[in-house]
Amino acid sequence: MINFPNAKINIGLNITERRPDGYHNLETIFYPVKINDALEAIEAAQLSFESSGLDIPGLEEDNLCLKGYQLLKKDFDLPPVKIHLHKNIPIGAGLGGGSADAAFFIRLMNDKFGLELSVSEQLNYARKLGADCAFFIENKPVFAFEKGDEFETIKLDLSDYSIALVMPDIHISTSEAYGGVKPAPVKESLLDLIYEPIGEWKKFIKNDFENNIFKNHLEIRGVKAALYEAGALYASMSGSGASVFGIFDKTPDLSALEHDNQVFYNI
Repeated sequence: MINFPNAKINIGLNITERRPDGYHNLETIFYPVKINDALEAIEAAQLSFESSGLDIPGLEEDNLCLKGYQLLKKDFDLPPVKIHLHKNIPIGAGLGGGSADAAFFIRLMNDKFGLELSVSEQLNYARKLGADCAFFIENKPVFAFEKGDEFETIKLDLSDYSIALVMPDIHISTSEAYGGVKPAPVKESLLDLIYEPIGEWKKFIKNDFENNIFKNHLEIRGVKAALYEAGALYASMSGSGASVFGIFDKTPDLSALEHDNQVFYNI
């Protein structure tokens, strides 16, 4: 059985406070976009994992799909499976690719082996694998809060717009991203601001990671500026970066950015 985990973008990201458990409380809008990995699982003599496409950093045993299997195996008599992941979603991009793979693996196991997990149960498994994994279980636009694993569904449809995403050849670590952030309460919640006209978002909706990351990586700042120069109604770094997206009323010409960056159109 095969499915196709997709990426997400963050529209706004406010870090509101540091938690006693070391995480941060935040608020953001998660919006699914059409950049996909491919994930396959077939029954096999023993559990194994292999990947193709983009190189996946870290130890194989730390892969979230394998961790998802072990998590489900505690509660269900799962047979061994051979897992193949074709990686296409850029890594270290703030697009949630690893989290998507984990959540889609839970969905795949549920469908393949008839586990009959409810949406709520799938969400709970996903939350154990990572802060934003749970988003990809229902995979629809939400206002996310607390650690980014509690959601309120919102009515946001960008299908009439063109979304372009630019991925510089830069990797931003989580420690670097959070190292420059000073948590602070918000005056106006994204839950309200997201319903303002898109052309107004740049006045009110911000990503708290940008200030410090832009200081350290002028190339990323330049990408955002280039998107606005190309006519973006709104442009922002996604999550903790390094990717930057722009929302346009028509497909833009970003050929000037394609030499040094990976560019995705109409996602």
